[in-house]
This record gives sequence, structure tokens and C-alpha cells, in this order.
Amino acid sequence: MTREELLKLLQDFKKNNIDDNKLCSLILSDRGFEDLGHTKVDTARQDRTGFPEVVYCKSKEDGDLLQITRELYKRNGYVLLTRASLEQARLLQKHFDDAVFHERAGLIVVGKGKNRCGLVSVLTGGTSDIPVAEEAAVTAEVFGSQVQRIFDVGVAGIHRLFSHRTQIDKSNVVVAVAGMEGALPSVVGGLFPIPVIGVPTSVGYGSHLGGITPLLTMLNSCAPGVSVVNIDNGFGAGYLASLINRKIEDASP
Repeated sequence: MTREELLKLLQDFKKNNIDDNKLCSLILSDRGFEDLGHTKVDTARQDRTGFPEVVYCKSKEDGDLLQITRELYKRNGYVLLTRASLEQARLLQKHFDDAVFHERAGLIVVGKGKNRCGLVSVLTGGTSDIPVAEEAAVTAEVFGSQVQRIFDVGVAGIHRLFSHRTQIDKSNVVVAVAGMEGALPSVVGGLFPIPVIGVPTSVGYGSHLGGITPLLTMLNSCAPGVSVVNIDNGFGAGYLASLINRKIEDASP
């Protein structure tokens, strides 16, 4: 049951068009999900959290993926699909004229998404971190945030970061994406009075351990105001950044 449907139901109740028992049965009969057999699509998530359910594409059959996308599109008007392949993008583009594949980010966006407000800055330590950063940036854009991308400003050439201080200072949230030793979020957290979301990436050599080294660096940051998502989890960072950004914008006079 959508928010609009629930409001109409309550209005009918106030007008005595339905009685107590009918109201209860209608509300309780709506489970908040659509059972497709292979998948129980969470149709009420946007009403609960402000953002609809997101589709993780890996290992999904083509027919299942198409059916899930249709259901979410019908309910919400847009769909975000993560970790998508080129073949899955081509499949959806055959059925949805407004499906866009962000290949570097591995994301498919069907529909327009939310109107954008505020500002999220997405930074990377190096160019190799850009795919994860793009996953964060596109996610934040779909969920209603203005995003500025500032790439290749890692600590090995920290003067590059300083040259963007004025731009970064305008942000409500910063997403700092870094591999190797993963020091970028700590530096940003020590320079700006802004929430920082650290994203460790699996970019690095040997003892980097596939992203565990930057993950531990970020978790042990001495700079307050830094939170950390999992290795290569650009989607999680973009989602969290959008939640914070929207809350700040909603509270603005």
C-alpha cells in the first residue's frame, strides 16, 4: 500500500465510508511486499525510509531481474540496480526507454530519480579508485543529492587536495574513497567540519590484503567525524551520504 493509498483509506474512514473492521482488514491485508515467487519485492520501503529498494544484480536470472525491475518501477517511478553487467543493461534497455547504464560504476538507473539538493563531494585518492567513487556518486545523485567529483587528490600529493578546499567546504557530506594505505578520510576529517564517509578499496599491492589495510586504517582514524563502510562499497557510501545530506537540507530554514 502506497502512502497515497493509505491517506485515501484514512479519509474514507473519517467520512464513514468504511467501518472499523473494514479499515483494519484492509491495512492488515497489505503485507508491504509483492511476492513474485522467486523474490518478495519490498514495495513499502520508500514510504518507510524515503528511498526505494535497490536491486543487486549479480547472480540474478534475466527473467527475474526484469520482473523485479518492472515491479519497482511501477511502484516508485525509478529503479537503481547495482553490480550490473553490460548484458543486463542491454536486457533492461530493450524494455525500458529510460534505462541508463553507468558502466564504470556498474550501475543501471531506470527512470529519473529524486530531485537533487544540497551537496555531496566524492573524493578519490587515485584514479584507480574511480569505479568505486562513481558507484557512490551516481547512487547519491539518484537519491536526490547534488554531487561534485574531485578525483586523484591522495596524500602522496596532498597539495592537490588543498587546491580544492573552497569547493569541499561547501559540502554537507564528503565521501573519501581510497586504496593503498587509505589515509585520505583521516586527512579530510582533520581539515573540514563536515561528516566524512570513508570507503576503502581493493586497490593496492601485497600487504594491502585486498582492501583490509585501508579498511583498518580508516577504522582507526584519529580524526573524529569519520565513518567507514565496507571494502569497495560505493553504493553504501552514496546511500548514507544521501541520508545525511537530505536531513541537513530538510532542517535548513
